[in-house]
Amino acid sequence: MAGVAAISATGEMRADRILGIDPGLTRCGYAVIEPGPAGRAKAIAIGVIKTPPSSPLAQRLAELHAEMALLLDEHRPGQVAVERVFFQVNVQTAMSVGQASGVIMALAAASGADVSEYTPSQVKDAVAGWGGADKAQVQRMVQARLALSAPPRPADAADAAAVALCHLSMSPVLQSLRSRQR
Repeated sequence: MAGVAAISATGEMRADRILGIDPGLTRCGYAVIEPGPAGRAKAIAIGVIKTPPSSPLAQRLAELHAEMALLLDEHRPGQVAVERVFFQVNVQTAMSVGQASGVIMALAAASGADVSEYTPSQVKDAVAGWGGADKAQVQRMVQARLALSAPPRPADAADAAAVALCHLSMSPVLQSLRSRQR
């Protein structure tokens, strides 16, 4: 799997582990994070799943399915957060993002994870403090909040980390887990 930097899963689902997804068919960003001490988050894996645009749609969706199944099996997230498909001028792009998102959400639900969706403005607001933040601002905030030496690249990976961080800040289940840990 290209770009996966991870630690081995123990085989059990981790309620506090979040898989953030920036869905796409050509590039699907992912980030696995966990809450850390003192309200910090820890990055477990950040990367991008790519499918070749020259391949038939069904094959690309099957490749995304297989790669996502491997990620879910390896990391066992209890929570999966997906950026909601937002209106785009290019209808064909919006359709392929919607198809990729559907494959991912179905797999996540079948794995037993709780699945949530967030709009792009919700993600930006939760991570950068403003729903109109640009990509560079989001990347810098992801870098700071995950204590990374550099912003995650490509932008799809940073966006996925932002989705996971948004879920960490907004999920009532995770809020409950954190309050029990104090």
